[in-house]
Amino acid sequence: MVNYPKGMHQQSSAANAVSAAKLSQRGMRYGRRGMGLEDEINLANEYYLANHLAVIHKKPTPVTIVGVDYPARSAAKITEAYFQKPSTTDYNGVYQGRYLDFDAKETRNKTSFPMKNFHAHQIEHLAAIIAQGGIGFVIIKFSALSESYLYAGPLLIRQWQEMDGRHSIPYQQIAEAGYLIPAGLNPSLDYLKVVDQLIADWQQWL
Repeated sequence: MVNYPKGMHQQSSAANAVSAAKLSQRGMRYGRRGMGLEDEINLANEYYLANHLAVIHKKPTPVTIVGVDYPARSAAKITEAYFQKPSTTDYNGVYQGRYLDFDAKETRNKTSFPMKNFHAHQIEHLAAIIAQGGIGFVIIKFSALSESYLYAGPLLIRQWQEMDGRHSIPYQQIAEAGYLIPAGLNPSLDYLKVVDQLIADWQQWL
């Protein structure tokens, strides 16, 4: 949101500049439509690493391969595999001396985010991270609205416990209690900007 100084008359040049800024922001917002949330986060992490801002990676999913087909000597095709154990969260790493651990979720729903998108072991993992002094959170993308929010882990955990993992969190509540991640150019999802805000507010969430 742009807050203009009260009582100030805007000159035509300033008005043109504001209009251009609005168009630019709108272009950035719609420019990232169609890109999946994980793709945006992965690109942001590459940018952070290249610019020495943070070291954050997507966690590999442990998989056991039990069947492989070799149609050619130089090619192999996995035909059967299974997960060794349930995955925890999607990402972890270090930012300014703090351990970050978070999950990424996406929905086409415009009015709420279903709790069924989380699993009990993921909530338990976030709770364990936070208990050890880490910063745990989730990034939720409303793809139909082209909006992504960072949502504090302690708040999510309390809501999960209250709802027993059922029902949904209303969009309005996420928009009010979460941190809207602003659209950008490089990276398109600069989520560390709102991680700074989360860290500054961290004690209020505990």
